[in-house]
Order: sequence, then structure tokens, then C-alpha cells
Amino acid sequence: MQIPDFRLNGRVALVTGATRGLGKAMAFGLAKAGAKVVLNYANSHEHAQRTFKEFEAAGYAGALIRANVIDESEVDRMCTEAERQLGPVDIIVCNATGDQPLKPIEEYDWAFYQEMYDFFVKSPFLLTRRTLPHMKKQHWGRIVNITSEVFRRGTHPFSAYVAAKGGQTGWTRAMARELAPWNITVNCVAPGWIPVERHANDPEEMKEGYRQLLPGGRFGVPADIAGAVTFLASDAARFVTGADIPVNGGMTVG
Repeated sequence: MQIPDFRLNGRVALVTGATRGLGKAMAFGLAKAGAKVVLNYANSHEHAQRTFKEFEAAGYAGALIRANVIDESEVDRMCTEAERQLGPVDIIVCNATGDQPLKPIEEYDWAFYQEMYDFFVKSPFLLTRRTLPHMKKQHWGRIVNITSEVFRRGTHPFSAYVAAKGGQTGWTRAMARELAPWNITVNCVAPGWIPVERHANDPEEMKEGYRQLLPGGRFGVPADIAGAVTFLASDAARFVTGADIPVNGGMTVG
């Protein structure tokens, strides 16, 4: 009996928004499994450099590349640089996001809605289209979209984010069927609310209210998401595609 391998030795992974929070945990998790990892970031160069020094100090191999992942030319430049430094990309993890304000619909404008769709539909599209020739040629690839439980829960007032995450989930399902003949899997990991740096100033009563709804009574941690992503990137998940895996401690089931 052949036992599937969870190791990623010889693979190159690209994680967008990878220098803090969930993205950092995913990048480190993939590297721990043996992949060479591109840590993408868009803003604070100083913070990104600190993260990458930590990454290298752990003995991991990779590259730190700044790029705006909703800009086609930037995506192309990033992938070209990744190929130069590490080799063609086998695994993409679409994690980057912008601001996520909770507002009633009257306070949004279409420009913000468009920004959400740019991060969660346009960016996965650009990254997939750019890396797909290599994946098809080698008959192997992994695309993992970081979605959210909010699509299942219909979280409010959060309509722009929820709508875009729904679009990302639908895109994932369609691409999973389209790319299956090339042994390329496309899946979603849908985290619950896992407090990271961006949530430092969120009201404690809001956090506590969410925690009390969790069946296990505890928040998840970034490593919980990293584990799911690493599984989907590995050959252990070779027959899993089109899935939308909630990682939220049972907040949503079914």
C-alpha cells in the first residue's frame, strides 16, 4: 500500500501577504514541510525584512519579494523573480487582503467593493494564469485560496468582504473542475476569526462574544491554518479538489 507523502521537498510555493499574521504561519509551515517559499508583501519593508530574517534563522529556504498582487505587471515581475531565485512556482497560496471594515451598505461605495473583488478574485486569477503553464507542463500544481467563514455565516455588516469571498469560493469550484485533468488541485481554506496583529485594537467584548460561540471555547491560532494549507499543498491531498475547508473549531459545520 502506498502511503501519501506530506513532504514538499523540491516544490516552490508562493504565499501572498506572507510576512505577518496567518500568511506568515502558512509560509513557515510550507517551508517546514520542505518547500522553498516566496514570501510576498506589499507595504512595510522593514517589518518584512524582520520576518524574513526569522524565516532564514529557522533554516528555511526562500525569497522575499515585494509586489502588489492586484496589479498584473507586478504579479508577472514577482513570478519572474521567484523563478530566477528559486525555480518555477508549483504552489500558490492566495492570502493577501486589504482593509476589512464592518460598515452598513450605505457607508460603502463601489470602489471599496471593487477593491475586495480585486484582492479575492482578480489576484487569484492573475497568479493562476501566470503560473499555470509550468503546472500544466509538469502535470502537478496546487492552488489554495484563503477564504473565510463569513461567506457561510453571512456576517454583517460586512457585505463587501462577504460578497468577494463568495466570488472567490465560486471561482475555486469552477477552476477545480477545469484543472483536474492536469493533476492541479484548487481548494479553499476558510478560517474563522483568528486574532492576529490586525486585530490588536479590536474591542475585547467583541472578541469575547465570538469566543463564547465557539464549541471548544477557544480561539484558533495561525498554526491551525498553516496545517490545513500544508495538507492541501501535499500529495496527501492529491484527491481533494474544489473543497472549501472550514478551520474554525466547529463554528460552522456541514
